Amino acid sequence: MAEDGKIYHIPALLQESVNGLDIVPDGCYVDVTFGGGGHSRAIISRLGDKGRLYGFDQDMDAYANRIDDSRFTFVHGNFAYISNFLRYYGETAVDGILADLGVSFHHFDDQSRGFSFRGDAELDMRMNRDADHDARYVLANYDEERLANIFYLYGELKASRRIAASIVKARNNRPIDTVERLLEVVKPFIKVSQEKKELAQVFQALRMEVNNEVWALKTMLEQSLKVLKPSGRIVIITYHSIEDRIVKNFLKTGNVEGRQEKDFYGRVATPFKLVNNKVIVPSEEEIARNPRSRSAKLRIAEKGVR
Repeated sequence: MAEDGKIYHIPALLQESVNGLDIVPDGCYVDVTFGGGGHSRAIISRLGDKGRLYGFDQDMDAYANRIDDSRFTFVHGNFAYISNFLRYYGETAVDGILADLGVSFHHFDDQSRGFSFRGDAELDMRMNRDADHDARYVLANYDEERLANIFYLYGELKASRRIAASIVKARNNRPIDTVERLLEVVKPFIKVSQEKKELAQVFQALRMEVNNEVWALKTMLEQSLKVLKPSGRIVIITYHSIEDRIVKNFLKTGNVEGRQEKDFYGRVATPFKLVNNKVIVPSEEEIARNPRSRSAKLRIAEKGVR
């Protein structure tokens, strides 16, 4: 959980999310965002001798947090491939899936990886260090329109086009390969009163593009329909509107676009039953202990029997 005295990650909505799985002691569960292992440890504490837990993480740093328990398997891989990995391990169906989509404290605190605008470092931002392209590649090679779309769609920045134009102009003079250099280029288009928020949005947009996060989330959700047993639970914690909208659409309609298909009686046909119609958010006490959980939203659904 810790490296050099640092906390790898404090799990948000820990009890609420694990309770949402409605754990069967001999069941099989998947934590697709293992990270520091906080949620996984809570899950495995409720499993019996025949229970199974798979913890996915594409960042090998998380391997150091693995659980020394015969019921646990660490899977080094992107959760987009959940179906393939489970098939590899001989699992045909699981009782529950948990995803905490937030970025670990570890990634923000490890300044060498360039996830945060605090401190200077090379702009990497890869969750999987073996991936081909990092943030430097994106900033050096994407054209102006593609960059503008990233900052608008993933960062929700009103100045997305001006930021993109500035990046294209600046990189012709000198590479944009460090946090300090990127800040130099984008700060003129950031409101001083909203500096922390908007800089976080710039870095969020780049991180999401580098790690193909929207594709991975959509793919994992679609595959969850294949791997969840009837009455199996899916529990997801989101932190920003982009991923939350995708999750909300999927759990309500069974597809990531939110396209409603109705049955003969005019009822929305969906493979899920929402366990909590109202989103669950952290208590004031949790936010006081862990301010980064402030934006967390928890959604829980159960796969229907068809």
